[in-house]
Amino acid sequence: MRLFNTLNLDTDPRGVATLWLDRAEKNNAFNAVMVAELMAALEQLRHRDDLRLLVLRGRGRHFSAGADLTWMLESAALPYADNLADAHRLGELMAQLYSFPVPTLAVVQGAAFGGALGLIACCDLAIGATQAQFSLSEVRIGLVPAVIGPYVVRAIGERAARRYALSAERFDGTRAQALGLLAECYPAAGLEQAMQQWVANLLLNSPQAMRATKALLCEVSGGQVSTTLRERCERCIADIRINSEGHEGLRAFLEKRPPAWQQLSDQGGASQ
Repeated sequence: MRLFNTLNLDTDPRGVATLWLDRAEKNNAFNAVMVAELMAALEQLRHRDDLRLLVLRGRGRHFSAGADLTWMLESAALPYADNLADAHRLGELMAQLYSFPVPTLAVVQGAAFGGALGLIACCDLAIGATQAQFSLSEVRIGLVPAVIGPYVVRAIGERAARRYALSAERFDGTRAQALGLLAECYPAAGLEQAMQQWVANLLLNSPQAMRATKALLCEVSGGQVSTTLRERCERCIADIRINSEGHEGLRAFLEKRPPAWQQLSDQGGASQ
C-alpha cells in the first residue's frame, strides 16, 4: 500500500477506509501535494472490491482550512496554462470524490473553510461538531469558490450558496445542518461516538446495493457535474488567481494586513 506525506489511510477488516488529512500544523490546508495524494488514494481505493465505506477526516483541531494560501500565491505566479492545469487537478479531485463508488462520510471538527466545503459537499453524508465553523471565505481574499461551486450549490441550494459565497460570513454546525451541508451535528465530545454509530448503521446495508444505489442516484438526480461546467469553473479560478486583486488578497492575508479594497472602503466611509 502506498505511503503518503500529507495523508494517512487506515482500513479495517469490515471494509471501512478512513482517509485522514494530515497537515495538522497547517490546519490541514491542502496544497498540490495533498491534492495529488488524495487523487492517488481515491484511485487506490476505487479498485478494492471489499471496500464498503470511505470516511474523510482531518487530524488535529480542524477538519481543513481549505486551500493553502502559499500554494495559491505560487499558482497565481504561474503562466496561465499552468495555472489552468493546476485548477483542473483540483477539479478532478472533486469529481473523483463526488463519484466515488461506495458511500462517503465526512466528519468535521473545528474549522472548514473555502475548498474544505467542497470536500464536504462532495461526500454523500457529513456529520460535524455543533461548534464547528464553516465559511466560503474566498471573496474575502479576492478569489472565487469556483471549482467547488457546483457541489456546494447541490449540497445547500442556490439561494444559500449565493448568501454565503458572496458574504463570506461564518456559520456553525447547527446552521450547516439546517442548510443540508451536515446531516447531523453533535457536541464535540460526542462526535467520535456518533461517527461510530453512523458507520455501524451503514454497515447493516448490502454493499452491492449501496454501490448500485449511489450510481443510480447520480444518474436520475442529474448529480453528474458536466465536463463543460467543470471546465468553466476551472477557468474561473485560473483567471482570478492571475488578476491583480487575487494577488493582493493572497499577499494581504499572508502579510496579516487588510487588502487594498478594504482600505479604500474605510476611506470612503470616513468621507461621508
